[in-house]
Amino acid sequence: MHHVHVFLLVAGAVLVAAGCRRRGWSAPLVVVATGIVVSLVPGVPRFDVDSEVLLEFVLPPLLYSAALSSSYRDFRSALNSITRLGVGLVLVSALAVALVFWWLEAVPFAVALVLGAVVAPPDAVAAAAVGRRLGLPRRVMTLLSGESLINDATSLTLYKVALTGAATGAWALGSGLGTFGLAVVVGVGGGLALGWLVHVLRLRLDDPVVASAVGFLTPFAAYWGTEALGGSGVLAVVAAGLYLGHTSPRAGYATRLYQEPLWSTADLLLEAFTFALIGVQLPWVVRDVIESDQGLGHGVVVSLVVLGVALAVRPVYVFATVWFDDLRLPGSHRPARDALSVRESAVVSWAGMRGVVTLAAAAAIPATLDGEPFPERATIQLAAYTVAIGTLLLQGLTLPGVITRLGVGSAQEAADDAAQEAAVRVATADAVQAYFESRRPQLAQAMGAQQADDAITRLSAGWRARAAAAAVMLDPEHADDLLPDGVSRQDASRALGPLDGASAERLAPGAAGRKIHSVRAGVIAAQREVLMAHRDAGDLDEAVMRRMMRELDLEEESMASSWIARLRD
Repeated sequence: MHHVHVFLLVAGAVLVAAGCRRRGWSAPLVVVATGIVVSLVPGVPRFDVDSEVLLEFVLPPLLYSAALSSSYRDFRSALNSITRLGVGLVLVSALAVALVFWWLEAVPFAVALVLGAVVAPPDAVAAAAVGRRLGLPRRVMTLLSGESLINDATSLTLYKVALTGAATGAWALGSGLGTFGLAVVVGVGGGLALGWLVHVLRLRLDDPVVASAVGFLTPFAAYWGTEALGGSGVLAVVAAGLYLGHTSPRAGYATRLYQEPLWSTADLLLEAFTFALIGVQLPWVVRDVIESDQGLGHGVVVSLVVLGVALAVRPVYVFATVWFDDLRLPGSHRPARDALSVRESAVVSWAGMRGVVTLAAAAAIPATLDGEPFPERATIQLAAYTVAIGTLLLQGLTLPGVITRLGVGSAQEAADDAAQEAAVRVATADAVQAYFESRRPQLAQAMGAQQADDAITRLSAGWRARAAAAAVMLDPEHADDLLPDGVSRQDASRALGPLDGASAERLAPGAAGRKIHSVRAGVIAAQREVLMAHRDAGDLDEAVMRRMMRELDLEEESMASSWIARLRD
């Protein structure tokens, strides 16, 4: 396969994905369907991509980006539900598929388990795209994304155990559990250690380009390093991503502004390439089955049966184990009455589309085993591709209708977010006032006592008035409880004028302007501390905090670009 062909595949997939983004369509489904159509055109070559490329160069950045954008607090709160699906469902799905394939094909059970491990882990990319567009509740999105972050580790570890058993002809449950335990401990521990090291490094870097480059290398270092130590590279990447995402407010504002578009771009390229590859490879897998001893008819029947099992196991398991959501695992800090409703569980049960891990693991199945052809390899690969494409098309196309028909939405979440933001904005005004008072001596020395008093009065009044105005606009139902004494709703609404720290900065000459400029930077830092404190206390959702944090980052970027920042003493 020539490198030009890969470039054309990626470029075409990105163009299709761009069109889907513009029209609000589900890009993974359209890209897969387009890939299938293109593969049928005469002259289109076979795309034989090394499975190690997918597992070591495509999967780590995708997982890392997803972990960075995930909420550690939400992940921890939903840990029992995530474990229920990310570990329990993967094992049950793999065993169910393995038993059916073992019964149909009369192969060694370890060989059948290879197929079960390959098709077991769902990929949340397609489901998340649909969920964001239709406004799924945040706890459902957290569960789906959290499941996809850890189910790959479960599946790949089981895949390795099954391959070992198929190669040796004898394997024990205890050995498999030991392998899994080692993978978890080394993977999570290694990922957290690397995350801490990268965090310390980025706190000392004042160059956002270098810091972003370090961040881009992090998932590969986590994956390769822990895999070399016998751990799970997937869990290492996830642990590092969750840690660095949670601590990102401590990093420089420029690093955050640089990294967000960087990872969004990487996601678009890698996801488009992966789903296009799934589509264009299917006809070649079919040809391999035709050329094998099993025959196409038999392979298709077996593949459709496996697809049916994969589709059926998920809803049965989700509803059979729903009681597990009521448990409170140590350290999860899960709020009471936070279990999924029946309708939300129905949506989760139908969001089982497969993706990159199924593709990579199927391609990685060795051609020979101890010098003999791997049993039923062509049929196993056809079944894996059938499950991947079948779930993407069947569940992906019908999931929006399921969500709409069941009426699962997040309207109340929007109101709750607005109430949280209103309360925190008032709290930030209190923190700003305290900061101004702490800087009064320095300002008086630089500007004179009278000018310092005028500046502090103007700035404090401006921030408090704007916080009150935001409370009225964001949460009118509870605004009276948030407004300072003596301030009416009408007074607060009129405060949305141009008065802010920049106005006082423009009025001040030379050195005084630079001093107020530094005060504004301190004000932004004080507000960030309030946001992080309220998030850590559970009073502010991660998504709301990141939205407000971006607002502060853009304000600080504006300050750094202003003419006052270029003045010299």
